[in-house]
Amino acid sequence: MTTSSSERGVSLGMPELPAPAYPDDVRARLETDAREIIARYPDSRSALLPLLHLVQSEEGHVTRTGMQFCADMLHLTTAEVTAVATFYTMYRRRPSGDYQVGVCTNTLCAVMGGDAIFEELQEHLGVGNGETTDDGKVTLEHIECNAACDFAPVVMVNWEFFDNQTPASAKRLVDDLRSGLPVEPTRGARLCTFKETARILAGFPDERPGAVEESGGAGPASLVGLRLARGETAPARVVHPRAEEPEDQLPSDPAIEEGE
Repeated sequence: MTTSSSERGVSLGMPELPAPAYPDDVRARLETDAREIIARYPDSRSALLPLLHLVQSEEGHVTRTGMQFCADMLHLTTAEVTAVATFYTMYRRRPSGDYQVGVCTNTLCAVMGGDAIFEELQEHLGVGNGETTDDGKVTLEHIECNAACDFAPVVMVNWEFFDNQTPASAKRLVDDLRSGLPVEPTRGARLCTFKETARILAGFPDERPGAVEESGGAGPASLVGLRLARGETAPARVVHPRAEEPEDQLPSDPAIEEGE
């Protein structure tokens, strides 16, 4: 059995080749942003998570160059930065799409149809979990619970909610994303690209018009229990995917409609 020179280097404890550097203008811009982030914290090491989002906003994923940049700015080793970047799933380690389409497959979403949505999207897009379409538009993944169980099954696009989905509505959603058609989340702020989302997560102002006002709070389904506890009654409200009514919807119960 033979070993490559890179394998022999690892076995002998030889250092890795240095990561390629950012172009001077890119590095200067990132350093300005990084210093602003670091200044928010009493201990510079605490800035590592937002700095990783910052470098992800530059290239769409966390590269070796990005991790080296974070290490340089925070006086850490690349091993320390890599340990964090590989622990959290929101940091991508390889090129990904403009739109991260996540299908919740935790228990409630799964039994409400999340598993079926995920399977049909894989077939529809021709990709597996964590893979990106050939046009670079959509990365598909199954995700853990996002605390939106009362709107199950839920699909998220760049962390914005698309509630009460069906396989058909989810396929229309990804088709619209790939075609460049406008897509509106069920609630929350307007959709932006993954790079733009990463910059917002780094702690910079959300430049989307009306984003703060649109972020809102809990949806109607989440507030039903609170209203009942207060003795309030109201007609049931069903949120249909993308403003369309499912073909197989059962007739409403008059007693429920009357809030009894």
